[in-house]
Amino acid sequence: MKEIEEIVRAYDKARQKEQDCVLATVVHVEGSSYRRPGARMLVMPDGQLTGAISGGCLEGDALRKALYVLTLGEPMLVTYDTSDEDDAQMGARMGCNGVIQVLMEPVRCEALLTPVHYIAEAIKTREASLLLTLFSLENKRSAQQGTCLIWKKNGIAPEMNAPARWAEEAQNVFLEKRTVFKHYVSENAGIHAFWEYIETPIALTVVGTGKDAIPLVEMANILGWQTALADPVLNKPQPDFFVPSCQFLTAKPEQLLQNVPTDSRSAFVLLTHNYALDLRMLMPLLDTDVSYIGCLGPKKKTERMIDEIQRSGTNLTDAQLNKIYGPSGLNIGAETPEEIALSILAEIQAVFAGKEGKSLRTNSTSIHGRAGNTFETVFLE
Repeated sequence: MKEIEEIVRAYDKARQKEQDCVLATVVHVEGSSYRRPGARMLVMPDGQLTGAISGGCLEGDALRKALYVLTLGEPMLVTYDTSDEDDAQMGARMGCNGVIQVLMEPVRCEALLTPVHYIAEAIKTREASLLLTLFSLENKRSAQQGTCLIWKKNGIAPEMNAPARWAEEAQNVFLEKRTVFKHYVSENAGIHAFWEYIETPIALTVVGTGKDAIPLVEMANILGWQTALADPVLNKPQPDFFVPSCQFLTAKPEQLLQNVPTDSRSAFVLLTHNYALDLRMLMPLLDTDVSYIGCLGPKKKTERMIDEIQRSGTNLTDAQLNKIYGPSGLNIGAETPEEIALSILAEIQAVFAGKEGKSLRTNSTSIHGRAGNTFETVFLE
């Protein structure tokens, strides 16, 4: 999400200067690669790059091709085969062992509906969205349609027109909550589709303004998460050591939840170092859709809070208990505030990604899984 936001900001600056640019998007990967489908890079006429489509190995060649696309004025599909060991630059030295399809689209500053406009609309509100990008692997030299549609849960953006068949496809992708690849085949031709599911960013609310909150907020900001710092002590001045984008709130525990996200993409970490305040914060959180509630301190503290809530007459469900993480964080031997922040953020990332947070070298399969990259053929009447 942070990369997309940076691309949108860079494009806004380009429009102010009346500069055209090129958006390069990874639309499909077969095998291994450093970046996955949806990775983007904005290329300016002077060679300035925002975002990335690889770990740095493709950017040089992609820059040259992007500048060509800027002159050509038409989208172009570029294939990078990093599995070719005969290619010393793109093959053996990279070691990625995959085939990467990159769509390069010219973005005209005077145009209203551009690829960057679509991704800007996708992140405008705190809700999931879809981007549809069409291209042809069968005829790469033909005109590529490119990024052409944005879809929200309540339907297509009003200024766009789309075939009726896209509505059913979009609803299915929303139900699955994952990116899918389709190959639509008709009597005349075929087209490949990249339905990109863009989830809302993680929203992290840190309750407590001690020094251990500093690295949590700063690191979460680097990750591109939406951050808020909440202090249940009223009339406390705003700290001057937090990132500007971090929201600061002072309110009673019961009132804080009215001003920060509490949806399924939200996480809370209780760092008040005050048992009573943590307990007052935990109780209302359990009745929200928040997916992660981290409690700093020993396990006995968390167990005591849970026991006290239940003895008060509240019967906690398994779903409520499962979103309490106390002690908060992965077991990485963390001691300092920075190490503890790393431990907590890694656990939050693992929870939202549905992973166990174990060492990658223990994996017996590919990191990202390859089944989801397969094109499903759909025959159109």
